[in-house]
Amino acid sequence: MAERKEHLYIAFENLLKMKSECSCEIFSECGLSDITVKQVGYLKTIDEHGKITFSGLARITRNSKPTITEIVNRFVKMECVYRERSVDDGRIYYICLTEKGQMIARSEKHALLKLIEKMSEALDENDMDTLVQILEKIR
Repeated sequence: MAERKEHLYIAFENLLKMKSECSCEIFSECGLSDITVKQVGYLKTIDEHGKITFSGLARITRNSKPTITEIVNRFVKMECVYRERSVDDGRIYYICLTEKGQMIARSEKHALLKLIEKMSEALDENDMDTLVQILEKIR
């Protein structure tokens, strides 16, 4: 039993390494190979909410408005976000993702899709069906 768990551990470690490599490829394509997990998390939050105000992002992330302003300024320089003035109230600005920002925010999903593509290249249809059945048992 211990040997089986060790093999499973190695298999999962290899899968996670492959997923990480796929994520790194995406970050490199965007010219942001040094982006942090926390920064990706902020971009994901912005992506989930579409347009979001500075105060809205501060509330969701439990940060101060000055901290959010600093983060957004950094993202603007990285070309991941832009500010959009509200048409209803010129004092309000929304934080919006650029295409680059969207790609990074959705990098985990893209990395998983790349990993699945690699798996489907290595496995035949029956093996893929078996893998799906096994993984669906884990909840």
